[in-house]
Amino acid sequence: MPHQTVTHAYLGLGSNMGDGPANLRRALELLDAVPGLSVEAVSPVFRTEPQGLTDQDWFANCAARIRLDGTWTPETLLDATSGIETAMGRVRTVVWGPRVIDIDILLLDGCERRSDRLQIPHPRMCERAFVLVPLMHLAPELRIRGLTPSQWLSRLTYSVEGDLIRQPANPFRGE
Repeated sequence: MPHQTVTHAYLGLGSNMGDGPANLRRALELLDAVPGLSVEAVSPVFRTEPQGLTDQDWFANCAARIRLDGTWTPETLLDATSGIETAMGRVRTVVWGPRVIDIDILLLDGCERRSDRLQIPHPRMCERAFVLVPLMHLAPELRIRGLTPSQWLSRLTYSVEGDLIRQPANPFRGE
């Protein structure tokens, strides 16, 4: 039997329609049920204020580390995550608007992709405390463009109070 490559990816999940934490759990269950994909670890869930379009409910956010067998490409992973979003009722009408579920591919081992459909690493992840704080809990030594999640967070203006993450609209500290 030929050796199959195993790949790890990090996903960011968010929901602000209905029961956000339940939507995150359901999305993780659906991901884990996909053949050749397994959810290995999940961060705590945080409640975060919306970014971009701020006149909407707060989000439930978490990060997950998944394992993929060697049959996956970045595009097939995107197809799988988009299929789960659609199955859960996501309709893309307003940019940064309310959503029942959002699943972003943050990192995929050392892969870099720049296409109309997909950018890996996620282009705005290092600006978003709602991505970096869960990643810091899940994988504190993870390197993102050479820095750990906590090193990226040191460049942002944000606060964490229990499970609440607050971040002003302009996240960088004027560097």
